[in-house]
This record gives sequence, C-alpha cells and structure tokens, in this order.
Amino acid sequence: MAVVINGSGTVTGISVGGLPDDIVDSGTLADDAVATAAIADDAITLAKMASGTDGNIITYDTSGNPAAVSTGSSGQVLTSAGSGAAPTMATLTTGKVLQVVNQVQATEVTSNSSSYADTGVTAAITPSASSSKVLVICTNDCTKYDFDGSVGIRCYRDSTEIGGTIIGRKVCDTDNNDKSQSVFSFTVLDSPSSTSSLTYKTQFNNSAGSGTVRYNAGSGTSTITLMEIGA
Repeated sequence: MAVVINGSGTVTGISVGGLPDDIVDSGTLADDAVATAAIADDAITLAKMASGTDGNIITYDTSGNPAAVSTGSSGQVLTSAGSGAAPTMATLTTGKVLQVVNQVQATEVTSNSSSYADTGVTAAITPSASSSKVLVICTNDCTKYDFDGSVGIRCYRDSTEIGGTIIGRKVCDTDNNDKSQSVFSFTVLDSPSSTSSLTYKTQFNNSAGSGTVRYNAGSGTSTITLMEIGA
C-alpha cells in the first residue's frame, strides 16, 4: 500500500513496523501528537520511558497530567493529602514506638510499715524527643499476711509520683491465717517533656492494719516495661 500524505495533515498507508527504529525522538513529537488508538497495547516498554530519578514515583498532578513524586529520605512513607493535591513523602512519627526497655524483678521484699519502700522494680529510659510520651506497663506480685489490711503500690518517675493504688484485701486460708495474694497490673501514659535519662520505679507499703506485706513472695516475679511513644 502506498503511503499517502493527506491534505488534512494525516498520513495513511503506514503498516505496523513501517518506521525505522529510533526515527521518532522526544523532539519530534508534540504533546498529545499520537492518539491512543495508534499505539498497540503493551507497545511502550520501560526501556522507552524517559529516564528519571531513583526513588521517584509517578503520579498525576491536579491537572491530571503525569508527574513525579520526589524521592524521600530513608524511613519516610508515601502520604496522601487527599483529592486535589499530589502525594508526598513524609516522616511517620505520631504514635510510633521509638524504643522499649524492660526489667524483671524476682527477689522477695517484705515490709510491715505504712511507709513506702522500693520494690526493686526499676528501669531507666532516655527519650529521644521532649515531645515523646512514655508508656509505663507494670505487674506487681503482692501478698498480705495477718490481720485486716491492704497493699499500697505507687509508681514514680524519678521522685515524682505518677500513679498509685491500694489492692489486696485479706482473706482466710484453710489454716485460719489471714492472707491475700494478687498480681496487680497497671499502665500509665506519662508526659515527661524531657530528653534526659529518666528512672521509673515502684514502691509498696502495708497501707492499713498490721502484719507483713510480701512482694514477690516465694517464687513470684514482677516486671516493668517502658515504651517511648513518638508524638
């Protein structure tokens, strides 16, 4: 079939493969010069796409034209700004666990005083940002012997009390000894506003009556876990 250049500006008579390789370059084609009907499905390979920047992602701008999302930094994620805006790379910080510290205490400690004393459960953490929060998770193995009374537990950040409670009312066992035993767990979301080393610990006492409070009685164990949560 002869190749015909029509007066309307169209060309007919060119079959698939009729043009020599590399005859068409980016300077030859005007924007939208080739209709989609003229391009066979799967005809454009990755090798035929324009070179770009490593890590860029192709998207569409607000006019509906192809655009590139700039390469972000290591650890960043692709975030959407919703309809009418191109996505961007951003650092995900809100609610992110930045570090975890854990300590287990398996030594028995006793007291028969209403004054608070250290349980031995303690852990230190240094927040990476002053806007971070520290989630404190603690379990306490407590036993109260003899007479009516309760076990008091307090949680501290350094010398500042950040939470506390009273637990463990007495019951009678089969030997007619007054005894109460329980494992008490609590969580505190602390806002220290600091990047210095912080020490968290618990203290206990015999909060009422007489008798003996035993922390980690026998083979009991108590734990404290600290999690830095990015703001």
